[in-house]
Amino acid sequence: MSSEHPADRPDDAGREVGVGPWKGPWPVDDAGELPAHLDPALLEQGDRRNVTDEFRYWRQEAVIAELDTRRHPLHVAVENWGHDFNIGSVIRTANAFNVAAFHIVGRRRWNRRGAMVTDRYQHEFHHADAEELAAWAAAAPRRDGGTGLPLIGIDNLPGSVALEGFAMPGECVMVFGQEGPGLTPEVQARCQAVLHIEQFGSTRSINAGAAAAIAMHAWVRQHVHGLPS
Repeated sequence: MSSEHPADRPDDAGREVGVGPWKGPWPVDDAGELPAHLDPALLEQGDRRNVTDEFRYWRQEAVIAELDTRRHPLHVAVENWGHDFNIGSVIRTANAFNVAAFHIVGRRRWNRRGAMVTDRYQHEFHHADAEELAAWAAAAPRRDGGTGLPLIGIDNLPGSVALEGFAMPGECVMVFGQEGPGLTPEVQARCQAVLHIEQFGSTRSINAGAAAAIAMHAWVRQHVHGLPS
């Protein structure tokens, strides 16, 4: 499987990413066959995809299957009412932290450019509106055998609680609004809590993609590394 996406070609500085064609005899399994997780086209042509070295030359389906064995019980939802480039940045970060899935709320089509192809390795859900997202979350299975994932909004709204020091649920759906308008009132009303990131400068808000990275990392610190946020 090869790709023609810009993210798979040399970067803006002209540096080639990834690796070239496999050098030497191809790997074989105990039966003398090419291991099922490897892609012969990538071995032959090289692998310039936006993946870690662990997954070089792997088939896309094999990468997804391996990630599925270690995904975190955190979901990420983004409202999509315009063609916001920042949605892609949020989805790329969701891949970096290997969340269970990402959810698009609103328009089904979203600006994938900022995702840098990382959406291919994740599970995607679409919900027409906040009510549909909330219904999905209420029925979603938990790892303890129960059902129901709380919605945790991220926005610097009046009445929101500081992310720093907040004990986030171990299993939840973290919800982000669009750049500019932020979370809609419909989503706010369905969130168990809305958290803001402490700021100390003059700007009203930070970039939505940056806010998503901070919030997801705070969850990782609490539930993966056991550190206070």
